[in-house]
Amino acid sequence: MAGMKQVSQLINQLEDALKAAELWQSQPIEAAKLQSTQPFAIDTMSFEQWLQFIFIARMRALIDAGQPLPTAMGIAPMAEQVYLDKPEAQTVVNCCFALDEAING
Repeated sequence: MAGMKQVSQLINQLEDALKAAELWQSQPIEAAKLQSTQPFAIDTMSFEQWLQFIFIARMRALIDAGQPLPTAMGIAPMAEQVYLDKPEAQTVVNCCFALDEAING
């Protein structure tokens, strides 16, 4: 499994990729949308919103608190599916693969 520093760098790269693909939202998301219990909060937000407001936020919180990172993860297949017809988001997909690989070892 990757170290926190590597995962932190990959999270930063994912944020940069989302911004480069114009998938980063400058406005905060409504709190109610964060209460979803569905995988990837698919019922209340887009995948890029889930990446930004749930995944990146939670991973950074874990890293900042020195808490253990997940030991298994699979966000790349979802990214691949969501951005299948969006070549501008390929870097986002690549970052998701790199994160999965770093976490899964």
